[in-house]
Amino acid sequence: MVQLLVKESKNWIAIASSISSKLAANAVERDIKGGLPEEEIQHLRSEGLLPLVVPKEYGGIGATWVEGLKIVQELSQIDGSIGQLYGNHLNLTALGHVSGTREQKDRYYRETAQKNLFWANAINTRDSRLKIAPDGEHFRVNGVKSFGTGVAIADVRVFSAVQDGVEAPFLFVIPKEREGVVSHQDWDNFGQRRTDSSTFTFHNVLVKQDEILGYPNPPDSAFAAFLGIIAQLTKTYVYLGIASGALAAAKEYTIAQTKPWITSGVERATADPYILHQYGELWTQLQAAIAIADRTADRVQQAWEKDVNLTSQERGEIAIAVFAAKAFVTRVGLDITTSIFEVMGTRSTATKHGFDRYWRDFRTFTLHDPVDYKLRDIGNWVLNQELPLVTQYS
Repeated sequence: MVQLLVKESKNWIAIASSISSKLAANAVERDIKGGLPEEEIQHLRSEGLLPLVVPKEYGGIGATWVEGLKIVQELSQIDGSIGQLYGNHLNLTALGHVSGTREQKDRYYRETAQKNLFWANAINTRDSRLKIAPDGEHFRVNGVKSFGTGVAIADVRVFSAVQDGVEAPFLFVIPKEREGVVSHQDWDNFGQRRTDSSTFTFHNVLVKQDEILGYPNPPDSAFAAFLGIIAQLTKTYVYLGIASGALAAAKEYTIAQTKPWITSGVERATADPYILHQYGELWTQLQAAIAIADRTADRVQQAWEKDVNLTSQERGEIAIAVFAAKAFVTRVGLDITTSIFEVMGTRSTATKHGFDRYWRDFRTFTLHDPVDYKLRDIGNWVLNQELPLVTQYS
């Protein structure tokens, strides 16, 4: 099923590949510069990729999650930041469908397609500094929110905030032009530098009643919490893309510039038995990572198609499959992004090549949530048949 769906999405993957080729020309310079990813988002917008998973009946492309995730992988091969931004965007365009009312589902799907909107968020429920309070029939928001990935240039912004005395956080959606939201432009991490995951301060910001998400119908369905599982797999495909891009870049460099070791007895690095062995191992690991991710994407798509008929048992079992894929891809990617220097040699560490950005991006993004907790949940399922708790990360 995966192969069939990918074949059907050939044109969109080709478009993503074309974008990647354009971004490759200045990838190292953009990484060094950091800042707002305006060039990257403009490519996505002008090439028509923003309404990818919006169903056709709402004016969108109607692509499956399998197709969308492969495009995330394609974009991430050149630049992990754009892969993360686009993956988040795809997830958020479906937020009204999963976590909103029927009216919100209809509204946000249609507006995304008709206005070619780009979505970004600072949901991060672990940061509880953003406060929301009733103000007549609407609300006002004050405080600070971190990890606003891509929010500064997004047309549609999603945030979470807490209300005193209310346990569950509020999710709300506001337009870019809403007054009182200030970006600190303080994202200065060593990886994923073009995600602009900055901190935001809210100064008495108006949030209208119909901009608060929910409740879905039915409110307690397993499907209402399914987007978090898709988000976990989306991150996995960003990892997969970065790892694939690192190995491809290393291969090109090794063929063109790496010299064989003086006692190797060969004239070309591509004939060095130890370099060949390492490439064999890294390529084999990557193929296994691709296979487990693609198989899991197929299961996620089948679950998505069940919509509100998805059961809690099914959701939990798919969560375990996604966690397994994420944990495996994380280990493989960390190995690839560090081992490539062993097959390229000392000269490959020159700043002008920027090969270190693959590891920096991979290491930064894989710290989003601890993979050890995913392995714990998997072990608890294997031994005790207990499903993982439903959280923002599971």
